[in-house]
Amino acid sequence: MYEHDVIVVGGGGAGLRAAIAAQEEGADVAIVSKLHPVRSHTGAAEGGINAALRDGDSWEKHAYDTMKGSDYLGDAPAIETLCQDSPDEVVQLEHWGLAFSRDEDGRMSQRPFGGMSFPRTTYAGAETGHQLLHTMYEQLVKRGIQVYDEWYVSRLAVSDEEDPADRTCHGVVAYDIQSGELSAFRARKGVVLATGGPGQVFDHTTNAVSNTGDGVAMAYRAGVPMEDMEFIQFHPTSLPSTGVLISEGVRGEGGILYNSEGERFMFEYGYASNDGELASRDVVSRAELSEVNAGRGIEDEYVHLDMRHLGEERILDRLENILHLAKDFEGVNGLEEPMPVKPGQHYAMGGIETDENGETCISGLYAAGECACASVHGSNRLGGNALPELIVFGKRAGHHAAGRDLGKAKIQTGKRGEWEVGEVDTPVEPGDVSASGEDVVADGGAAASSSGGSLSPEEYVDRALDAERARVESLLNKEEGVQHAEIRAEVQKSMTRNVNVFREEEGLKQALRDLREAREKYEDVYVADKSRTFNTDLMQTIETRNILDLAEAITLGALARDEFRGAHWRKENQERRDDVWLKHTMLSWNDGRPELWYRPVILEGEEKTYEPKVRSY
Repeated sequence: MYEHDVIVVGGGGAGLRAAIAAQEEGADVAIVSKLHPVRSHTGAAEGGINAALRDGDSWEKHAYDTMKGSDYLGDAPAIETLCQDSPDEVVQLEHWGLAFSRDEDGRMSQRPFGGMSFPRTTYAGAETGHQLLHTMYEQLVKRGIQVYDEWYVSRLAVSDEEDPADRTCHGVVAYDIQSGELSAFRARKGVVLATGGPGQVFDHTTNAVSNTGDGVAMAYRAGVPMEDMEFIQFHPTSLPSTGVLISEGVRGEGGILYNSEGERFMFEYGYASNDGELASRDVVSRAELSEVNAGRGIEDEYVHLDMRHLGEERILDRLENILHLAKDFEGVNGLEEPMPVKPGQHYAMGGIETDENGETCISGLYAAGECACASVHGSNRLGGNALPELIVFGKRAGHHAAGRDLGKAKIQTGKRGEWEVGEVDTPVEPGDVSASGEDVVADGGAAASSSGGSLSPEEYVDRALDAERARVESLLNKEEGVQHAEIRAEVQKSMTRNVNVFREEEGLKQALRDLREAREKYEDVYVADKSRTFNTDLMQTIETRNILDLAEAITLGALARDEFRGAHWRKENQERRDDVWLKHTMLSWNDGRPELWYRPVILEGEEKTYEPKVRSY
């Protein structure tokens, strides 16, 4: 058993910042990550990081833009924390050596981004996330923080009191990909989940193949609610053949979208008469698909993004890597011709329910970054707000996990305070086929059987290790059945077909039927590769279980929310219904079944209450 004060699961932007913060607080901290930190998906973030740094801008303006962008489903304490803390954190990154682009006067450059009333997106060319990762990894090495890279965390070690709010997280169980060893990691003070998003739920995504929502699924099965899972962002500019991201920075610098008729459709057809290409991402994605559906798409699939008019000098200075991506994956020279783009799954606004300090309802368990939901982004994230979320809430989670008193949180977690029971009419029974919380070999949840919270921390960690060994041996000992790749492909196709930008009731119900069939197939899953070293087949089989849980959560939330808000569009419900739906969709895992409930949105900020208004651009 390995022991540290704080265990951080995941080595991307949020995980690195959490580890540095915990170390600053004097904790013995370690990162356990299935990837080497600089291979984390944060490196794919291109456009920039929002911070109110200049005269004429303010954190209050940033907060208003973020709340408006969230379609008034963000929680004010989280939004205001993000916008207040982001400027200092961006300056800290610069002091650590992040090579931000500079204006002629020496100041850090800032560009316009969608949904922002001020050009506050600070950037490093079009590779901001890549530079952020390397800058913080340097700090990790400098501080001597332990990294267990290529260790896949597959289970949390959590006590088993009946009420999740009474439980405590004591550590994790992880699989050493190189050796095949399963080991326990005890956290004396806290565990921080920073495992990224669930992009592999869909088959056309800007996300890496490693983004399988592991942290969200593990926390869910351990008793932490998932929040607002139906809100999935589809980025308007991904490359059709691969899903590779083309930065919003292209449009921020003045890039133009055209349909097959050569029309600048964002203005021509009134999708965003004021902001055009710099409307919020959900608005632009719907506009593009509307053009395709109206017969004005190119090859009935995509539209064109043109940056030629910006000039070679400006493109090479600010967007050079975009040229390489377009050339390598589409064979297009962005200096001479427009690039093909279409919406691709990009980001999950929902995730593990936390407060503004990153803590969940389970004591000692924290989450930060895309896997968490505080809620900063509500129903729609503005471009440039993901990277400040990583560093602001990664830092807070790391400090709090290591013991710093950050004051009483304004956001409550778990079934505390005001909440209400939810209902949704489903065509099939959601949840495990066996509907048994005892089936830990299949479940990968928190505990094998109830002890009434009477075990020691070491005993809970040992018991989680035993349960995970039983699950792994069960998968490896099975000689035949269904392989995970078949199940995963069916889930991805159904989700892309039925739970995409445009959603209809029957499509959502069909997705639930498809997911039920996939769960039944998963009961017969087996691992063809019986080796103990570099067994990615085993790892991906476990990941596929997580994909199933998250796909179902996304679809259940989308079916329950019969309104149009932010990234969630419903054909049958074309209006935002503030009288009914100013509340968060919550899902709790209850003996193998998802339990739906709701919590009110917090619109009361530090000095003002954010009044819902029509969101137009």
